[in-house]
Amino acid sequence: MGKPTGFMDYKRENKTAEEPKERIRHFQEFHVPLSKEEQEIQGARCMACGVPFCQSGQMLNGMASGCPLHNLVPEWNDLIYNGNWEEAYARLRKTDNFPEFTGRVCPALCETACTCGLHDDPVSIKENEYSIIENAYEKGYARACPPKVRTGKKVAVIGSGPAGLTVADQLNSRGHLVTVFEREDKVGGLLRYGIPNMKLEKQIIDRKIAVMEEEGIIFRTNCNVGKDIKAAEILKDYDKVVLACGASNPRDIKVPGREAEGIYFAVDFLKSTTKALWANQMELKDGSYISAEGKRVMVIGGGDTGNDCVGTSMRHGAKSVLQLEMMPKAPDKRAENNPWPEWPRVCKTDYGQEEAAAVFGADPRVYTTTVKEFIKNKKGAVCKATLVKLESKKDEKTGRMMMAEVPGSEYSVDVDLVLIAAGFLGSESYVAKAFGVEVNERTNVKTVPGEYETNIKNIFAAGDMHRGQSLVVWAIREGREAAQQIDLSLMGYTNLSVQ
Repeated sequence: MGKPTGFMDYKRENKTAEEPKERIRHFQEFHVPLSKEEQEIQGARCMACGVPFCQSGQMLNGMASGCPLHNLVPEWNDLIYNGNWEEAYARLRKTDNFPEFTGRVCPALCETACTCGLHDDPVSIKENEYSIIENAYEKGYARACPPKVRTGKKVAVIGSGPAGLTVADQLNSRGHLVTVFEREDKVGGLLRYGIPNMKLEKQIIDRKIAVMEEEGIIFRTNCNVGKDIKAAEILKDYDKVVLACGASNPRDIKVPGREAEGIYFAVDFLKSTTKALWANQMELKDGSYISAEGKRVMVIGGGDTGNDCVGTSMRHGAKSVLQLEMMPKAPDKRAENNPWPEWPRVCKTDYGQEEAAAVFGADPRVYTTTVKEFIKNKKGAVCKATLVKLESKKDEKTGRMMMAEVPGSEYSVDVDLVLIAAGFLGSESYVAKAFGVEVNERTNVKTVPGEYETNIKNIFAAGDMHRGQSLVVWAIREGREAAQQIDLSLMGYTNLSVQ
């Protein structure tokens, strides 16, 4: 701990965000990082706690507290305070395969568990992490390091999202020959097509993929295993197979009028924008994407994906944006039954909601509300939606609390574009069926708890396809654990670490 009084001497300073009305003019990341010297001061705020909850990753009251990767947060905070950025990168890279991703898109479970945050602002851990990895690329620390010895063992990874990339990175470093199969035209999975550019610019993904290719990993795009390529072919050519296809089966809204034109799943809307931007040098051209320009947009779902739909719609030039949330508004501050270091169940206003409020004058969210019916015009396109208020009630049969309609609370709104961001139900079935692996009632690939091998020998599963819809940081954690078990089954021993 280089600065014992750092948490008292310095206040938290954050990256500067571009003003909402300015940043909706483009699709680039919109935060300006602190200078290296300013970031070193932020490292000094870390208390090097005797019990560092920031890196614990433990489950408290059903929620994760601290980093699931057990990042060595106090160590690299101290290292950057002392100006030892190369060693800080080495310590960060020991536990996190992709800090260039988590430093941008992770909700920072570490910060909500930071001891400084109990009575003051937490340490800026996420921004420190971002600065470490960007400095590493600038100085050449993040260069390719191919394995010196190859084992001759071959592993196929199906899916190139964060879990699949992690498995590939870990097993390749061990000397195994890894091929990653991706059904889309470019590598990245949800990082590429599920997260908008303003949160993660796609050249950041390409930068890392180039390093991984130089290290010997083979990427095969436009390869839809289970459809274009038979599972038997993969099993014949590889010693082990890892299914890491994500939880890409979106939850639908089954109400009258759902078949109307102008109603899309959020993932299709976001993907169309990302692809159009990439194809047209970061400019949107009419007809190349699902457009919200001049439209009255309704987003169904209040999570991160719903917010991304709001932010993307604002950049398209939407006429208005309404965002529906089934649950009541969370409190602005921690409730007594939600003490630190639990994950704070508080109201979060994200970038998209900030932008809508700046343009339209009010937060776009409407709580305890859902859709009862979509109304079509003569052309078959959605033109109105009937909404209904909800309230919490106990189910007489199960005794569980549920959200129920409030009788007589229906009202209608004009809409031209509806985006369904109601989460995901699990993995798409065709890959699991192709390989013959068992799935559970939520369509996640089934394994023994704490393990990653499926009911079919030599086939493993990891990430959202295994645990269900979750965070990038959990996908990386699962990828590291799966890689360790695969390496053990290939070699009889393993020196791959999980933490």
